[in-house]
Amino acid sequence: MGVLAPDRPVTLVESVPAADPAPLGLAAFALTTFLLSGHNATFIPDVIWIGPALFYGGLAQFCAGMWEFRNRNVFGATAFSTYGGFWIGLGTVVALATLSKSFGAAFAAGGADNALAWFLVAFAIFNTYMLLWSARVSVAVFLVFLTLEVTEILLAIGFFRLAHHPTSAWVLHAGGWAGVVTAAVAWYASAAGVVNGMSPTPVLPVGAAPIGRLGSPMPRRAEA
Repeated sequence: MGVLAPDRPVTLVESVPAADPAPLGLAAFALTTFLLSGHNATFIPDVIWIGPALFYGGLAQFCAGMWEFRNRNVFGATAFSTYGGFWIGLGTVVALATLSKSFGAAFAAGGADNALAWFLVAFAIFNTYMLLWSARVSVAVFLVFLTLEVTEILLAIGFFRLAHHPTSAWVLHAGGWAGVVTAAVAWYASAAGVVNGMSPTPVLPVGAAPIGRLGSPMPRRAEA
């Protein structure tokens, strides 16, 4: 059996860079947010958002996050993977509560609204520091997280109010309209990512990072 010499040179072979998964992640987030926000704003029927939440906003966005790990983009990987999990988790809970009487009965009167409020508070905490770091990416990405922050806070307040005052839903409706704005901003960022990735020069502006980019020991791979 041959033995490799300890001083034998080792060559690292890099694979072909992956395409940017961010436009997919943003599109999946935007569409699912639009459907659920439209329901919260009362102009889209309920339940239709659950399928997209599980498979588009959930699975597709989570996969985009995994590809961002390959591209050495820690911000994109963390954001897309987390919100992919957000949609899978939310869609699963609502589906179980709708289809299973025993699961739905686990929520006391007003308990579902209270639980959804705390669910949104938890993600708003995550979104707060991602909002701060998004200022190091681009204006478009910063606006996505800014509008999402407003949406999550309004919805959390709305669900807390519904848990204690079932007839007072105006804050929840306001959160729904804020979510529609969030979806529009995310769709724009996605569209810009697609067309700019197809062109040698930018076509749709996304704006320079408001605070300035941070250097990273693991930068995104350069396109070949």
